[in-house]
Amino acid sequence: MTPRIDLNADLGESFGQWVLGDDQAMLGLVSSANVACGFHAGDPSTLRATTAAAVAAGVTVGAQVSYPDLRGFGRRFLDIEPAALTDDVIYQIGALDGLCRVSGTRIRYVKPHGALYNATRTHTAQARAVIEAVRAYDASLPVLGLPGSELLAQAERAGLRPVAEFFVDRGYTPEGALVPRREPGALLDDAGAAAERLVRMLTDGVVRAVEGTDVAVRAESACVHGDSPGAVAMARRVREALSRAGITVEAFAA
Repeated sequence: MTPRIDLNADLGESFGQWVLGDDQAMLGLVSSANVACGFHAGDPSTLRATTAAAVAAGVTVGAQVSYPDLRGFGRRFLDIEPAALTDDVIYQIGALDGLCRVSGTRIRYVKPHGALYNATRTHTAQARAVIEAVRAYDASLPVLGLPGSELLAQAERAGLRPVAEFFVDRGYTPEGALVPRREPGALLDDAGAAAERLVRMLTDGVVRAVEGTDVAVRAESACVHGDSPGAVAMARRVREALSRAGITVEAFAA
């Protein structure tokens, strides 16, 4: 069988007159768009335009849910009561799904953003709260998360489809977690090296951790962040490297 991988990016993160990233260019390179839902970024007009552009580009849309943290861009941990977090996530999915329907599509999966994504790697209560929200809204929606995370374990227990994700432009710890953004090696800016690292993960099942050892990683989807200055160039190099390796880019969610 031909090797396949979904390529996703975080999009719809502009707000009002403030523009972040080149969503239009990224939509020409990815197969799935993790669209903000207004809690960490994205205003209604931006999100409607982003979902419409995704439809035009033939890109699958997923809801990127977050803590209610516009000021911190969703990158600060919030100790929210699980029931309230579940309601927050349902609210975000529903809002983006409404904009999707107007644009001629629907939400096809859910992915936590930023600090919520990192918290649900080990925080059982918050992971369960996110999964309860997805299950309550639409149990057919897959959940995207870090391999070995509590989020994906809770998704499987709830009968949801867990989808493991790899980060093209982030450093990994020996434990398979992401290196915190404020630490050395957290962000990769060498597009060529990042692209080859993804190919190695797909062919050999390992990624080189920040201190030099190999850590086992298997994933169905790979993320290129859309908010970094070199995002488009990196996504383009990734597509080129995958093509050379005979790997097909295809959305994991229909």
